[in-house]
Amino acid sequence: MFTRRIATRGLRLTCTDAQAKPRERIVVSNPANGEQLRVVEVASESEVEQTVAGAQCVFEAGTWSRAPAMERSKVLSRLARALETRIPELAELETLQTGRAIREMKAQLSRLPEWIDYYAALLRTTQGFVAPTQGKLLNYVQRVPLGVVAQITPFNHPLLIAVKKIAPALAAGNSVIVKPSELAPLSVLEFAQMAEAAGVPSGVLSVLPGYGTTAQLLAQNPLVRKVDITAGTHTGRLLGSTVGRNLAAFTAELGGKAPIVVFDDADLPSAVNGAAFAAFVASGQTCVSGTRLIVHKDIWDTFMPLFVDKANSIRRRIGNPSNKNSMMGTVISETHLLRIQSMLDKSLHAGELLTGGQRLTGTSELDGFDLSGGSFYPPTVIANVDTASDLWREEIFGPVVVAKPFSTESEAVALANDSKYGLGASVWTQNLSRAHAVAAEIQSGLCWVNTAHRNDPSSPWGGMKDSGIGRENGIEAFESCNKSTIVNIASAAESRKTDDWFAEGVEERRYG
Repeated sequence: MFTRRIATRGLRLTCTDAQAKPRERIVVSNPANGEQLRVVEVASESEVEQTVAGAQCVFEAGTWSRAPAMERSKVLSRLARALETRIPELAELETLQTGRAIREMKAQLSRLPEWIDYYAALLRTTQGFVAPTQGKLLNYVQRVPLGVVAQITPFNHPLLIAVKKIAPALAAGNSVIVKPSELAPLSVLEFAQMAEAAGVPSGVLSVLPGYGTTAQLLAQNPLVRKVDITAGTHTGRLLGSTVGRNLAAFTAELGGKAPIVVFDDADLPSAVNGAAFAAFVASGQTCVSGTRLIVHKDIWDTFMPLFVDKANSIRRRIGNPSNKNSMMGTVISETHLLRIQSMLDKSLHAGELLTGGQRLTGTSELDGFDLSGGSFYPPTVIANVDTASDLWREEIFGPVVVAKPFSTESEAVALANDSKYGLGASVWTQNLSRAHAVAAEIQSGLCWVNTAHRNDPSSPWGGMKDSGIGRENGIEAFESCNKSTIVNIASAAESRKTDDWFAEGVEERRYG
């Protein structure tokens, strides 16, 4: 059991501050067995203000914000290499604090250096441009940093989502403050220490553990010029309204209810495997989780038994998340598990339960691990769901899939779009024309064809409708703020003749 306290980074506390009021603490526990891992101190209101003010001072000083692009690139490259050496250790930490299977975390974290390398490379290669302008004017456009950027990150992919946000913000020269999930802050705290060791100046990257009030304090601070959040839609709306009052930038990846559309010409083994990955990786705790399975009626009776068999195979191989052979871990907490169970119990009448539907107890068939002591929930499949039910409409954020047949292409598209969300989707077909046509009609920021959950630092990532606003990844995340400089290159004599708007006489003048 880990009990080491981790101090909040970015704070400068005095003895008077520490003695004035007992510090609130977060106990981080392992959801696989309930054991305490570490205790983390919560940032107070005054500490949040101090951290934001300090980040603004560092930004204005220009140590990082005005450092040459090549210098920032070198620091990020060093950070990427340092991260590579720590992947096994950090993967174990992620498994302990999230309950996710170690095989998932090793595979996921092994890709994180790519994000840092990508933005380090952009710093070396991205150029400003000269915009075509009428008259004798030179208009050059450059990317400039925004200032202090606050990032609110979730529990489901603690380090992945944090790095996706941190890398472009640091590359752009911003000062960054991260508020990680109170359920899984440990890896983000460790990463911040690594960043400073790699050469990111003190105060440029800070981490403030806390609850929702900490996020609100960051969002309402007028010095914060951008808030970037990954969270549920309700939380995104609340923070977005706060950010809007400061006229700050806002990026939000929010809830999802991704459709998986399987046509009758799909390769069945590939579609079954892909749908299972989309639905059950991370125990279904992803915003792009494939939770609505839409299958052509002509293959329904063949596809669904295969999919249920796959779900049952996964269930039989759930064990200790630290076991490399375990296929799926826990959900994040007992509270979260009870919420999933409550949603199912209220709405199961709206469909036919094919497998799962109750928490796992007893010992694991895989390795004898005591599942009763953790928040283990099995892959769950519910068929013929009423589209008016909460099972179809609301985000469950667990390993629960609802399935429904369709007859025509237009019906498939209508079912896929029958959601307030629009983050991810996948289409399974061997017909190339159909693949492009259906992907174009589905209302989602991401659509995969014959695959699912593919992600790359170069590929813009974000949603439509209630799934959020703005984009992560790619050049879009790097070039979030541009500045135009317009220089009059005409001679003084010519300018005196053409640019005196209020000159006497009626001669026409250019406006703008």
